[in-house]
Amino acid sequence: MMKSLFGRLAGPSLRTRVLWLVLAALVLVGLAGWLAINRIIESLTFQFGTMIAERQVQYDRYRGMAALGQELSLAETLSRSPAILDWFANENDEELKARGLAEMEHYRNAFTDKSVFLVINGSGHYYFNDALNSYGDDPYRYTLRPTLERDSWYYATRGRREGCHLNVNVDDVLKVTKVWMNCLVSRNGEVLGMVGTGLDLSSFIQDVVDVSEPGVESIFVDQGGAVQAHRDASLVDFRSITKDIAEKTTVFSLVDDVADMALLRAMMNGALEAPDEIRTAMLTMSGLPKLVGVGYLGHIGWYNITVMDVETIIDRRVFLPVGLAAIAILLAVGLVLSWIFRIVVLNRIEKVEAGLVSLREGKRAVMKPDRSPDEIGRLSRTLIEMSDTITEARLSLESQVRERTEQLQSLVNLDALTKIYNRRGFEEKFIVQRRRGADAKHVNGLLLIDIDNFKTVNDTAGHSAGDQVVIEVARRLKAALRRVDVCARWGGDEFIVLVRDCSAQGLIQIGEALNEMMRQMPVTVSDGERLSVTISVGATLVMAEDSLELATEMADAALYRAKAEGRDRVVVFERADVLTSEAAEAREVDARDSEEA
Repeated sequence: MMKSLFGRLAGPSLRTRVLWLVLAALVLVGLAGWLAINRIIESLTFQFGTMIAERQVQYDRYRGMAALGQELSLAETLSRSPAILDWFANENDEELKARGLAEMEHYRNAFTDKSVFLVINGSGHYYFNDALNSYGDDPYRYTLRPTLERDSWYYATRGRREGCHLNVNVDDVLKVTKVWMNCLVSRNGEVLGMVGTGLDLSSFIQDVVDVSEPGVESIFVDQGGAVQAHRDASLVDFRSITKDIAEKTTVFSLVDDVADMALLRAMMNGALEAPDEIRTAMLTMSGLPKLVGVGYLGHIGWYNITVMDVETIIDRRVFLPVGLAAIAILLAVGLVLSWIFRIVVLNRIEKVEAGLVSLREGKRAVMKPDRSPDEIGRLSRTLIEMSDTITEARLSLESQVRERTEQLQSLVNLDALTKIYNRRGFEEKFIVQRRRGADAKHVNGLLLIDIDNFKTVNDTAGHSAGDQVVIEVARRLKAALRRVDVCARWGGDEFIVLVRDCSAQGLIQIGEALNEMMRQMPVTVSDGERLSVTISVGATLVMAEDSLELATEMADAALYRAKAEGRDRVVVFERADVLTSEAAEAREVDARDSEEA
């Protein structure tokens, strides 16, 4: 019956029948070509969207780290401050309290928000001052109590025993909403309290989260998925650190089905295991397919999640001319032979797609430019230019992120006052030198340097003058040493120097040269007063098998001897000496000096 109907429509003429057959073939080929082009456009759209998502996640991560990383590093440094540790251990000592409050004020001015808080665990006293110096006269605000819900953030954080933890919270007493950076203060495993600062939540959202690009949404969540920053403030999970998981507003609630929730959790776990990689996938959110990228901000323990509406970001009409040209080519080739169609069109497009696969994998797209003047040739050259642009942008962004990471790492390892290495930075350099020394069987030297009568300088000339003396001594030490040697502030008025490849006699000569340098040049402080400053030096040779703890103990024993023998001198630790008796004698001398002071 169908055959008869076709015969009647086609008519008796062979020409008419061929025309109908050609038209049917053209329709079939055109339909197949349209489906193929649509598939290619979808593939290209997804690949371009994935690359844009990865770049956006990297950008959001860079902005998040720029906003929070330096503040967190400063808060960590404050939590290790000797002035803070001593005051927290003995809160009622007025002198220690004055030093602690001065340290608090010093760091307040260094924080971006110009705000700082302290909590002393023994009493629960909460100290706070803001950018307006509203509480400069008396930063004590209130006393925390375990029974009050408003104070549960502190006790929940204290239970973690160490480290720094971020929390978005509203302080009901101070009437401020901030992204709080809470760093626990501990000594010998005992929690003494907490220090930290905060960033205004509204400003953080405006500067970091509120992306102006249409179709792009940035979200910051903690490791449990609780929303910490979102352009819609109603979705932010305040006080998430004190809540059960069932009470939290999590990013998983924004995903439509359970399978996508599991996929999002897997992406977060993957980003945690490989922080340098970005995880992307298509998820259904609010009934629409969204391209989601996940990155991990290791230093602050948050994830940055970028949600993109691919249809908004990539307008498919851009591909319309190319699609029409490709369909025209498909139809023309369909009149000849299908294999010509594949050679003329599909093989050329597949080469472009193969190049884009390399680009998606983080490599530069390897494509030979198609020199043809037709639409596919222009598409090939345009895609090559786009891939080069995207690759250069990615490399530039990676370089910026790497430079920023190195800057943040440098801040962690530098002493805030003297700008030379701190204890942590010295420990890292010691490990490197020790590894090098073990390979080459070299002997290094260690100098432990103490400013003589530094307490007298603070008591007579003031703590500001004392800081200037510490800064000047650090500058002279760094200038006098070789570039291969390592100089660091060990704590307070004490410095430590690692001298590479030296003998006992060379170590003595270096120590005496440093002593002579300090004797010959008094330190001029800001008010013009010239202070005569001398140093005592304890020196020891460091063998390849010596740990830093053992080396500092030997140098410390020598330093005690130098102080006991009258200061302003160099004493080298002799390994054959009885360390115990000398250390006891030196401690007695130090005790007498403290009583005289």
